[in-house]
Parts: sequence; structure tokens; C-alpha cells
Amino acid sequence: MKKIWLISFIFILTLVTTYISLPPNFSIFGKNIKRPDLYLKIGSFTFSRKFDLKMGLDLAGGSQLVFEADLTQIPNDKKSTALDSLRGVIERRVNPSGVSEATVQTSNFEGKDRIIVELPGISDSKEAINIIGQTAQLSFYEVMEVPATKVASASAQFIPTDLTGADLKTATVQFDNQTGKPAISLQFTDSGAKKFEEITGRNVGKPVAIVLDNTILSQPVVSEKIIGGQAQISGSFTIEEAKKITLQLNGGVLPVPVKLVQETTIGATLGAESVNQSVLAGFVGISMVALFMFLSYGKLGLVADVGLIVFGVITLALYKLIPITLTLPGIAGFMLSIGMAVDSNILIFERFKEEKLIRSIPDALETSFGRAWDSIRDANIATLVTCFILWNPLDWSILPSSGPVRGFAITLALGIAISLFTGIFVSRNLLRVFINERSETKN
Repeated sequence: MKKIWLISFIFILTLVTTYISLPPNFSIFGKNIKRPDLYLKIGSFTFSRKFDLKMGLDLAGGSQLVFEADLTQIPNDKKSTALDSLRGVIERRVNPSGVSEATVQTSNFEGKDRIIVELPGISDSKEAINIIGQTAQLSFYEVMEVPATKVASASAQFIPTDLTGADLKTATVQFDNQTGKPAISLQFTDSGAKKFEEITGRNVGKPVAIVLDNTILSQPVVSEKIIGGQAQISGSFTIEEAKKITLQLNGGVLPVPVKLVQETTIGATLGAESVNQSVLAGFVGISMVALFMFLSYGKLGLVADVGLIVFGVITLALYKLIPITLTLPGIAGFMLSIGMAVDSNILIFERFKEEKLIRSIPDALETSFGRAWDSIRDANIATLVTCFILWNPLDWSILPSSGPVRGFAITLALGIAISLFTGIFVSRNLLRVFINERSETKN
């Protein structure tokens, strides 16, 4: 019964990931089929998702934005530090997860400091301009009188507090339990939590204004002292507006003002012929690996080839779900992971050849997996450590990483993780079913 459940799980997982991996439009036996996108609506909550594969600048082109930084108020000895800080904030805003392949560079043109931002796959860059251009200065005010306007001013109606966006730890999008509308949840640092506790303690029954870039977001009335450093901004946000605000807050405050001076749509740096050749090379590579496994290990190799197919559809589905922006280096990382996907099977099958001479086939199979695991684990951990260094999530200055290098590291690391799953879980359970049952039938 357990085997049936495991095989059923593998089968369902393959079907679901294959569905996600399919292009929006495809044909079967000459009939054109359009794959519907995911759409869920539960009460007032709506979730929609398009399973599209995102391409990088080299494959699909995108937009280039040039911002000019105003450093007139910054001392000369601190301008370089301010510009580096500005680049870091903008990079966190346009690439919060580290997988979008957006590039952010500093430049000096005719004595003016500029930030060059390249966004892959984006033809309409208005949203990105709004996100980058906002200062994202979050402030909290004690309100003496509720104002009629939505613009905060330095009047007697507001008393500024020492709680600002600098005390913010994280901001996330949630849904209000009462209205079901999007809201922004704030988690403060330890020092920020103490400040927030003091502010809410002396303003019970009074409103506290939450202001972003001189605009009032919300004026909730404090019902009791809030302990724990958590707050919620609720209002008439759309889900897109809430996501935009959280992205700005998590990215940090722009250290200096910026203005857009140039906006350009750029084409793919690689021609269509180069892309087609890369796709053909990938298909040939997968076919050669599958053929090698069949010629070398026969029926065992066929099981490994099934695992390789499962590996391919799961990987492609995750590229769309995360999503990961694919560039040519990223495709290279995927191709390298294909060869490593069968590496664990080779170690197990070679061990199985020896073990079946002295043990029964079921015992030899289990022993082979157990004894080959140490080598599989150590080899893949070493590669994952290298991928971590190439990805450079801590942005160490001694180990700078460009977008394409990170793309290669991410696709390779993801491929290794999935190959471990398919090699140890998928292939192992398929072998347990087919090899063990065949041996039991012979007996």
C-alpha cells in the first residue's frame, strides 16, 4: 500500500509540474490548445498567477533607466559612500529576491553621478520608476487633531515621534481579518518595539498617523498599549499598491534624492539564432545523457531516464513559480545540473552491480543506496557551497557578483537540489517497485 501511495505521489507531482511547464499555447496532434492560468477566488480573497517563463536581457531585452543622484548636500568625503548606499537600496527594490537578473550600476557622466538600472523583460517601466523614485521615508506622528487633508504638514496637528522606518525590521502584505482588504504588516526591531510600545501607551483612545513620504497612509485609533513590536497599516489599498509599499519599505530609504534622466527600451543582446542553437544544444545534451544511461545500465538506465524527465519538468515549473529570470549563463547552469542529475544514479548502479553478486536483489538495491549516499551527499554539498559563494547573497565587497553569475549559481543550485530529490526519492521508489516485484515474481 505504501508503494502505491509513493508512486501515486510521483505521478501526480509529474502531472502538476508538467502542466505548469507547458507554454501558454501549444499543439497536440495538430490541435492548438491554450493553457489556462491559475485563478482562485475565496470570498473577498482573489489570487491569480500566470505561469510564464521570464527571460533575461540577453534573451528577451527589457528597459534601461538612468537616474541622476543629487549629492549637493553630501560632503565630498562621503559622496562615494552615499552613492554606493543608493545603489544598494535601488538594487534591493528592483531585485528583492536576488533572482530577477536586474543589474544596477553607478556611473559618472560630465561630473554628474548616475545610477543605471537594467530591467529584463519589462517594456512598460512606469511601475519600476515609481518604486525607485520614492524616498520611502516612514514616520509616525501623534495626532492632536485629525486633519482634513491627506498630506502631512508641519502644523500643530502633528507631534513627531522618534519612531521611523529606520526602526523597521520587515514589512509584509497581509489581509485585514475584518474587511478582507490588503493591509501592510510591520515588524519593528527590538528598539523600535520599545518605542512603539511607549507611543501606543500614551495615546490609548487617540489616533496615531502613519506617514510615508509626507503622505498619510493610515490613522488608526489606538485601543490599547501594543507590546511585541507589530503594527498594521490598513486602508483602501489594492494588492498592487500594498506590494509596492512593502517593497519600498523593505528596500530601505533612499539616502539622496534621484531623478529620471533617461529611459530606453533595449533589445535582446543575443540574436534569435543563438537562442535557437542553445535550445537545440540542450535537447541534444538531454538525449545523449538519456541514451548513455540506457546503453550502460539497460532497464536500470530507463528508470534513471524517467527520473531525468521528472527532474526536467519540476525544474522548469520552479523556474516559473519562483520566478527565476533565465539568461544564457542560467541555461548553462541548468545544462550542467542535468549531467549531475544522473550522477547519483551512476554511483548507485555501479554499487548495485557489485552488491547483487553477494546479496538478493532487494537487499542489494537498498545497500547500494545506503553506501552510495555518503559520496552523493559530500559531492553535492561541495557544489552547493560553491554556488552560495557565486550567488553572494551577503554582497561582500571582496566577492562581487554580477547578475549573470548569480543566475548561473541559482539555476545550478536549484538543479542540484532537485536532482537529489529525483535521484534518491523518485528513482529509488521506482526501482523498489519494478526491480523488487520482478525479483519476487521470479522467486
